[in-house]
Amino acid sequence: MNILLLYPKFPDTFWSFKHALTFIGKKSALPPLGLVTVAAMLPPEWSLRLVDTNVQRLTEKDLAWADCAFISAMVIQRETASRMAARCKKAGLLVVAGGPLFNNPNDHFETVDHFILNEAELTLSPFLKDLADGCAKRIYSSTEHADLQQTPLPRWELLKRKHYAAMSVQFSRGCPFDCDFCNITALLGRRVRIKTSSQIIAELDSLYALGWHSEVFFVDDNFIGNKAFLKADLLPALINWRKGKTGNAFLTEASINLADDQPLMDLMFEAGFNKVFIGIETPDDACLAECSKAQNGKRDLVEDVKRIQRAGLQVQGGFIVGFDNDVPSIFQRQIDFIQNSGIVTAMVGLLQAPPGTRLYDRMKAQGRIKGEATGDNVDGTTNIVPTMSIEALKEGYRRILDGIYSPAAYYQRIRTFLREYKAPLAREKLRFTDIVTLVRTSYRLGFVGRERFHYWKLMVWTQLRYPQLLSYALTLAIYGYHFRKICERHVV
Repeated sequence: MNILLLYPKFPDTFWSFKHALTFIGKKSALPPLGLVTVAAMLPPEWSLRLVDTNVQRLTEKDLAWADCAFISAMVIQRETASRMAARCKKAGLLVVAGGPLFNNPNDHFETVDHFILNEAELTLSPFLKDLADGCAKRIYSSTEHADLQQTPLPRWELLKRKHYAAMSVQFSRGCPFDCDFCNITALLGRRVRIKTSSQIIAELDSLYALGWHSEVFFVDDNFIGNKAFLKADLLPALINWRKGKTGNAFLTEASINLADDQPLMDLMFEAGFNKVFIGIETPDDACLAECSKAQNGKRDLVEDVKRIQRAGLQVQGGFIVGFDNDVPSIFQRQIDFIQNSGIVTAMVGLLQAPPGTRLYDRMKAQGRIKGEATGDNVDGTTNIVPTMSIEALKEGYRRILDGIYSPAAYYQRIRTFLREYKAPLAREKLRFTDIVTLVRTSYRLGFVGRERFHYWKLMVWTQLRYPQLLSYALTLAIYGYHFRKICERHVV
C-alpha cells in the first residue's frame, strides 16, 4: 500500500516565524514530529511518502501515487486540514486523520474515513489490524496513556530536513500542574511519562548521522516534570553525548519553578539548552489563582526570569489578558513586566477556552462560550464572553502589542536581556550561511527597515559590551521583524 503522510500548511502566526525564516533561507520552523513517529509504526512493507505543505507542494502526482492519506494537524490548521482532506477524498484516497485538531471527529470532517485519536501508540495498532481484516471502524480512541518506552525511533529520513530551522524530539508527555485554560492534562494526563535516556540518545544519534548539527527542540509541555530523572540520568547523558560535537543546541518548555533549582539549571546549560518557554500568563496573583496557576503565585516573577537567564537559558514567555479578575491597569502592568524582565520573545494573547479544559466547562455552564477557540495565540480573538467589556479588552490588548513590539521598546528589551544572559561555554564556528544572514539582515533591517536606527545602535552596543553575544542580538533582531509583522496583521 502507498501511504501519503500529510501535514497541512500553518497560517501566518507568532510561532510560525514565517517572516524570520526568510532571513535564514528556511521554510518552516519545525517538522511534523507526530507524522514521522507514526511512520515508524506502520507496516514495513508499505511505501511511505511525507509531504509537509509548509515546505513543499502536494501535487497531483502524489495523489495519483497514493492509496491512503494519513493527515495530522493541530487546531490552528483547521482550514487547511479540511481542504487537504477534501482534496484527498476527491482523488479517491482513503483518508485517516489524527492529532489535536480531530478530538471532536464528528465536527466538520465528513471527508475523513477513520480517526486515530489520543496517543497513536495505543490506537493505531487496532486500526491497522482491523483495516487488514476489512472491518475498520471510523473512530479509534483510548482513555489510557501510552508507555513512551515503547515509542519507536522517528523516521527522520522522510523529512526534507534542509528546509527546517530546527528538529524536534519528545522526552516526556503529561504535566504535573493543572492550569484550567490548558488542555494538556485533559489530553495527556498529570502523570509525567518519560522515555529512557538511551531512547533520546538514539534519536539524537540518528539525527546527527543524517547531518543535523543544529537546534533541537524538546517539545515536552513541561520538560522538568521529572526533575530527579533529569538530574540523575538524562542531562548527564546529554552532556556526555555532546562531547566532540558542534552545532547542536537544545530548547524546550518548562514551568517557572525551574528558577528554584540552580543545580538543574546548571545541568541544562551544560547539556546545551539555551532557550526555555515558560507560561508566565500574568503578574496578577488574583488572576493566577483564578486559573489555578498556583506555581506562579506569590513569587517575584521578574527575579525568577532573570535568575533563569543568568543561568544561560533565554526565557521566552507566554502571557494572557482577559481573566475575570483583570482590571484596566493590567495592560500597563503586563507591558512593564515584559520590559523589566527582558523577555524578548513575549507571546501575548486574549484568553481562549479550548474544549476539554476546566475553563471551557465553567464558561459553558455560565453561558459564556461563543464559538470555537482558534488555536492562534495572538490573533486578538476570544471564544468567551469576558467580564471586562470586549471593547476595553481589545483596546488594552492593542496597547500591549504596541507597547512591547514598537522598535524602541523591543530593542531596549534585547539590551535588558543581554545584560543578564550568561553566554554559552564555547562560541559556535562561523559558517558561510551565517555571513549571508548577517548581510541580508543588515540590509533589510539596517538600511530599508523602519527600525534601522535601533538595529545599528544594538549591533554597535553589543559588539562593544558583549561581543560573544552578537549572534544572539542578530537573531533577536530578526525575530522582532517577524513579531511586528504579526502584530500589524492581527492587532484588532
